Amino acid sequence: METWELAARESIRETVAAYTHLVDTGRIDDVVALFADDGTLEAGDRAPARGHAEIREFFLGTRDRLASSATRPLIRHHVSNLRIDVESREAATAASYFLAITERGPDHWGRYRDRFVARDGRWLFLSRRARVDGYAAGSVFRPAP
Repeated sequence: METWELAARESIRETVAAYTHLVDTGRIDDVVALFADDGTLEAGDRAPARGHAEIREFFLGTRDRLASSATRPLIRHHVSNLRIDVESREAATAASYFLAITERGPDHWGRYRDRFVARDGRWLFLSRRARVDGYAAGSVFRPAP
């Protein structure tokens, strides 16, 4: 493995970690900045959010949903088993698992599938797909039947 690939992997790990911390602290504009201008976010059965404006709206809606359904709007995402495949100096993919915890305890869990692009010296999400594998009883985020 060459030095540039090791640097790419570390930068991608930092992007994934930054996403989690920024989402959990409600820093929406900073989360959006982790996506390429033409990036997409897919979460569950919702229509994909494309571009910074739609991605921002997605996160604002999610934040509002959590705030309206909890006495303490707390969420903590835990990401594990991050596997990165650097395809070139400009493109990479990654796969990982996540567990989201709210004030009620474990809320939902699933998988991230990511595509990254290197732009202006940073590795950004070109696409992030979150697939939920399960919800706890009383989940804040369980879709309506």
